[in-house]
Amino acid sequence: MVSIKKLGPGLLFAGAAIGVSHLVQSTRAGADFGFGLLWALILVNIFKYPFFQFGPRYASATGESLLHGYKKLGKGVLIAYAILTLATMFTIQTAVTIVTAGLASTLFGNLGLDPELAVRVWTVIILSICLLLLLVGKYKLLDNLIKFIIVTLTISTIIAVFMALVENTDSISLTQFLPNGSIEIGFLIAFMGWMPAPLDISVWHSLWAIEKKKDEGEFTPKTALFDFNVGYFGTVILGIGFVSLGALVMYNSGETFGTAASVFSNQLIEMYTSSLGNWSYIIIGIAAFTTMFSTTLTTLDASPRAMNQSIELLTNSSRKSGYLVWIIILAVGTVFIFFYFGSSMGLLVKIATILSFLTAPFYAIINYRLISSSNTPKDWRPTKFMHV
Repeated sequence: MVSIKKLGPGLLFAGAAIGVSHLVQSTRAGADFGFGLLWALILVNIFKYPFFQFGPRYASATGESLLHGYKKLGKGVLIAYAILTLATMFTIQTAVTIVTAGLASTLFGNLGLDPELAVRVWTVIILSICLLLLLVGKYKLLDNLIKFIIVTLTISTIIAVFMALVENTDSISLTQFLPNGSIEIGFLIAFMGWMPAPLDISVWHSLWAIEKKKDEGEFTPKTALFDFNVGYFGTVILGIGFVSLGALVMYNSGETFGTAASVFSNQLIEMYTSSLGNWSYIIIGIAAFTTMFSTTLTTLDASPRAMNQSIELLTNSSRKSGYLVWIIILAVGTVFIFFYFGSSMGLLVKIATILSFLTAPFYAIINYRLISSSNTPKDWRPTKFMHV
């Protein structure tokens, strides 16, 4: 039996995945379509599973990240990855940080400021806290902290779903829905783009797996795959949980979500507490905030880690301060984009999720090529079932 201490990268994957895709997109799916889009959630998770699994599979079998493998496929592949990451990482980080800041403003107060300015101040505070945790504690602190965060958000989300089921008096329909209008199809694309997460997180997972192996020499390929499965199927279950919350509490309520971060967060918390009772405020608040804080923290670590290693591999050099430089660039860029767009959370989330949907085929193809090639030990190449 694998102890929770042995787990790590899979929980970091879950921390990165269980964010906007769950709290925002899954809740919206439930609020707008009831349980009608469960088919999309289940289908996209089945389809993406092998491509995400290739990250820890390759890393634990070879002792190197997917980025090393991309270079072996050709320098052009690694260059393409670096360009895509550079083009998307600021939008993704801003999207997740905006939601987190909006929740912080709702839960902890506006600091005596008007709502929009308060969200901006909370953005800087949250990014500063995440920077401090990552630069002082490095991977080991991140690995330990994420265990506490994931357990907390899982328990609070399960309690929230249970409460919603108990309070629900309407009949539950599991009739599935196929969107046909342009707005509905656009939402479906965005929903599937980040469910359970963008495919480039497979690269992050491989980087975290290497870091875990440095800390724990006993992090074997079998342990790595078990760790991945715990994280992956946990994200699926919680995705269904957030769809359920949206369907049970908000579906047919006549309410529509605002696009500003502060407005969305207020609506989210208020609709749950008005339906379930004021006593549920703390449960919903903990579930929502830990969901988004974990994503903000893990994405702020992963993109700089990936960009630094990409540059090192492309230039055949080692940069001791590379991670520090990239994490500061990402944090400053996030603040700049957020201040430029104001608190238009809806637009940023839509851009980020659609970009992830459009880039998914690239990551699926190169991950499949790499894991099936001679660069991967034969015993750890995909089974015939996974090829199908």
